[in-house]
Amino acid sequence: MNSTHLSKRLQTVSDHVEPGSRLADIGSDHAYLPIHLAQNHIIDYGVVGEVAKGPLANATSEITKDHLLDILHPRLADGLAAIEPGDDIDAITIAGMGGNLITHILEAGKAKLTGKEKLILQPNVGEPVVRNWLMANQYRIFAEQILKEDGHIYEIITAKKAAKPVTYSKLALQFGPFLLQEKSPVFVEKWQEEIGLLKRVIKNMRQATTPDTAKMAAIQAEIKLINEVIKVES
Repeated sequence: MNSTHLSKRLQTVSDHVEPGSRLADIGSDHAYLPIHLAQNHIIDYGVVGEVAKGPLANATSEITKDHLLDILHPRLADGLAAIEPGDDIDAITIAGMGGNLITHILEAGKAKLTGKEKLILQPNVGEPVVRNWLMANQYRIFAEQILKEDGHIYEIITAKKAAKPVTYSKLALQFGPFLLQEKSPVFVEKWQEEIGLLKRVIKNMRQATTPDTAKMAAIQAEIKLINEVIKVES
């Protein structure tokens, strides 16, 4: 993968960046995503944030190689601290991290959020944690995508600040309000895999000297819920 040929995951993230956006890509690593967006004239300004010197050096090297230092600005900073007032950022991408880390970055950097930013988030795990943070902080989810690449399933969640408080059901928080409606084959596959995992957990628990029957019942209820959700009408 490079900035010319993004992975399917990063290409899907890039598809959610609107032309003319002023982007902050947090945890950019090699900066393939912002470089791709700049080379394709989707953005003409971007902040490339990295918390560690090694990844920042990688990003700076790639940006320099592609002669984009006048457009992309690599900065060593923790999370949204990479954003400065004059950047006038209106799109933030955070991809390839766990949901807990993404929400920590957003929570710790709330002072940097003006409310006009489009958040484009791609958690590797812990998607419900991200949705809960968005709801608690009055962000409305307006698009979701799910995809499979190299044996892994990824979700992309995009959100914008809402004028009024936002409320999602427990089902929507767990499965995704849009993904729940679409029930794509990849969505069904993801939750079928989750059922398999939960069944293995129960099997292992049954082998314990004193099985935790209450926890086993809770897992059985979770399996039942997932089965009801992914039931696709023929």
